[in-house]
Amino acid sequence: MTATQRKIVHIDMDAFFVSVEEHDNPALKGHPVVVGYDGPRGVVATANYEARKYGVHSAMAVATAHRLCPKLIVVEGHYSRYKEISSQIHAIFRDYTDLIEPLSLDEAYLDVTVNKKSIPLAMDIAKEIKQRIYDTTGLTASAGVSYCKFLAKVASDYRKPNGLCVVHPDKAMEFIDHLKIERFWGVGEKTAEKMHRLGVSNGKELRELPLPKLTREFGKMGKVFHDFARGIDNRPVITEWVRKSVGCERTFAEDLSSTEEMATALIPLAAELVRRLEKNSFKGRSLVLKIKYSDFKQTTHSFTGNTAIETEDEILRTANALLADVETDNRSVRLMGLTVTSPLVPDSAQTELQLTFDW
Repeated sequence: MTATQRKIVHIDMDAFFVSVEEHDNPALKGHPVVVGYDGPRGVVATANYEARKYGVHSAMAVATAHRLCPKLIVVEGHYSRYKEISSQIHAIFRDYTDLIEPLSLDEAYLDVTVNKKSIPLAMDIAKEIKQRIYDTTGLTASAGVSYCKFLAKVASDYRKPNGLCVVHPDKAMEFIDHLKIERFWGVGEKTAEKMHRLGVSNGKELRELPLPKLTREFGKMGKVFHDFARGIDNRPVITEWVRKSVGCERTFAEDLSSTEEMATALIPLAAELVRRLEKNSFKGRSLVLKIKYSDFKQTTHSFTGNTAIETEDEILRTANALLADVETDNRSVRLMGLTVTSPLVPDSAQTELQLTFDW
C-alpha cells in the first residue's frame, strides 16, 4: 500500500552496559549481572535478563538487588568503553540516514523514509542494521518499525531481547487496542494507577475517553494520550538538540541532618557545576536546587534572573538563598543537586519530512 506517512526505525540495544561487560568478560555470561556501584549507596545502572527474572531493574538500590538475588554479580561500569561501542553503532546508522535522533548511548530513532541505500522496506533496513551491529560489536539490538515515533518505540520493546517488531499503518489500531496502558509513552506508575481508576487498562479503553475528560485529568498530556490512542504522533526525528540545562548532583555516603551540612555540601557542587557550564559553553538564567530526602521523596526550588548565572559566587549565593526556603521537617538528606536552565540561546526550529512510500 501507499500512505503519506514516514518510516521510523527505533533501535534499542539489549541491556547495553551489561552486554558490553559480558562481551569483554565471557565468564559473566549465564549469571545474574548488573552494572553499578556495589556499596551502601550504590544504584543499578543496567541489569541483564538473568537478573531481571528476580525483579532486579535499573535505578534500584544495589542493596535491594542483592536481597532479591543473593547470587547477583555487580560490575563497575566502564563508560569510556560504552561510548566507544556507541560510536561504532552510530556510524552504522549513518550509512542509512542522516536523520538520527540519539536518545542515549544505546538508543536512537532513525527516519529512513528516504534512505541512502534506497532500500524500499523499513523492516529490511532494521534487519540489516541489527545484523551489522552484531557483526561489528558482538551485541544484540531490538528494533521497532512504524510510521511514527510512539509506535516504533513501543514496537522495539515488544519482543526484547534481539527482537524485531513492525507496526504497519493498516494494523496500528488493532495493535494499539491490545496495548497495555503501562506501555504508552508518558505513563509512569502514578499515571497508570490513575488510568486504572478511570477504567483504562489498554489502548482501546483509552480511546473511549473523551478529550475534555483526558485534559481535565492529565492536563497537556491528556491531548498526547488522546492522539496516541488514535495512532497520531507527528513528532519529527530531531537531529540537532538545543541543550536546555546543565547540572550535577551528589548522593552522600551518610545522610545530612543539618542546614549547615547542606550549605557545606553546596560548595563542591557549585565548583563542579561551573566546570560543566564551561565545558558545554552553556549560559542560563535559572538555578534549580534539588533535594532528595532519606525516604526518597524530593523537592526542588528555583530562581530565575535576567542575566546568566555562571560564576561560582553567583551559584553559591543563589543556592544558599534557595536552601533557606527548604523545609526539612527533621528529615535527613541523601542527595543534593544544582542545575542551570533557561538557556539564553533560542531554540532552533525543526521541520518534519513526510513523503509517500510503499511498506
